[in-house]
Amino acid sequence: MAGHPHEPRRGAPGTAGHLHVPAGGAAHGPYALDIGPERAGWTYASLRVLELRPGGSHHLATGDAEWIVLPLAGACDVLVDGQAVGLRGREGVFASATDFAYLPRDAHARIASGAGGRFALAGARCERRLPVRHGPAPDVPVESRGSGRTARTVRNFASADAFACDRLIAVEVVTPPGNWSSYPPHKHDEAVAGKESVLEEIYHFELTGVGYQRISPSRPGGSDLLAEVRSGDTVLVPDGWHGPSIAPPDEPLYYLNVMAGPVRSWEITFREGHGGAYR
Repeated sequence: MAGHPHEPRRGAPGTAGHLHVPAGGAAHGPYALDIGPERAGWTYASLRVLELRPGGSHHLATGDAEWIVLPLAGACDVLVDGQAVGLRGREGVFASATDFAYLPRDAHARIASGAGGRFALAGARCERRLPVRHGPAPDVPVESRGSGRTARTVRNFASADAFACDRLIAVEVVTPPGNWSSYPPHKHDEAVAGKESVLEEIYHFELTGVGYQRISPSRPGGSDLLAEVRSGDTVLVPDGWHGPSIAPPDEPLYYLNVMAGPVRSWEITFREGHGGAYR
């Protein structure tokens, strides 16, 4: 899995120094970002960002986790245990949804790119070994969520009800200039049957200027963060009310959400006292 026990933490779990990882703060080898359970201080969720030069390739042992290869910029070919998956990719995250590849646990993969590019590897420790699959871009459900200053676009490429995984949930969100997303603040850190599920969550941002991300404690001593986020920054959400994510006034904000927990179910509780419609 991603993460390295010898890697020094930026702070204790739940503290602002641990939750906000500036661009480059968790780089490792070919990865511009390498965050797994050991680095995050949790059990399931991982995110890596692989940068390949033209003609470059990378070998990945999936280990005890399932992974999705999601092109952020560029195209690639993925070979998994002898099965080839070609990804057409995209110019960049603001251009469109993209196709992607699902890699099962206990597999070996080779990711190669003729023109080079950046590729997110979203992962989750899991139990079942599901088949290798290609997720076509036209099949990605694209949702308009919120309204007015909370309007945003959600690409539900691996949401709990859109694509079969064992533990992994992943979506992309594009927030228009000046808008708030991940709003009203909500949480998923308690198991409440039919109401709330436990999910670890990662936010990975792309933008030109500066945006903001808030996490508020949902319990005494819980996670607490107000961070300026720039392109390549990552925020960890082990618990707490998260949101809003605030786009700068003159440009959109992109983030990739990676979630995983003991049960693959996205059930959330909204924080009282905040206006606005989530859907």
